[in-house]
Amino acid sequence: MSEPVKVDIWSDVACPWCYIGKRKFEEGVRRSGQDVEVEYHSFELSPDTPVDFEGTAADFLADRKGLPREQVTQMLDNVIGIAASVGLEYDYDALQHTNTVKAHELIHYAKAQGRQIDMKERLLKAYFVEGRHVGRIEDLADLAAEIGLDRAEVVQALESEQYLGDVHADQAQAVAYGIQGVPFFVLEGKYGISGAQDPTVFESALRQVATERVSS
Repeated sequence: MSEPVKVDIWSDVACPWCYIGKRKFEEGVRRSGQDVEVEYHSFELSPDTPVDFEGTAADFLADRKGLPREQVTQMLDNVIGIAASVGLEYDYDALQHTNTVKAHELIHYAKAQGRQIDMKERLLKAYFVEGRHVGRIEDLADLAAEIGLDRAEVVQALESEQYLGDVHADQAQAVAYGIQGVPFFVLEGKYGISGAQDPTVFESALRQVATERVSS
């Protein structure tokens, strides 16, 4: 058997396109028939967001981008429709906008336990579908416990900022790569795919990498 294709993904828990892109990437992998080794990396779209943001996602977008409320509503409706097309039921009425740095630290903790992919999926679903809070340590510990991680150990890791350096290292690598938006996929450390592309894009790229391996 050949080695799996290494795919590094820069993503934010609060990025609607990252969850949509995750589903499209997974479908592309399925179609390609390739084995992949996925590693998620931290990217904060709005690092200055307060943990306990007062208001809705629409409030945040309208205030941050200076857009008319009607335009923001149309944007969110569009995202909800696209999410539904890949089987995700976004609930922006319930969504609790927050700072995601602790969620990123948790993903790194989960990576050290061999559960990064499961933790990433749980956080995205909690945020976009279930309206759970993903910015506070106690809430994050609850979500970690739901996938079988040690709750007390999670609290200790997040309170001590044990994995904050890893978050910052990911962000520095994103700058080095010139990544300005997410999701961003890097295949084998040399091929970049930006955005929630159609599954055929991921399928084609994975097949190309596999073909190059055979011919090299």
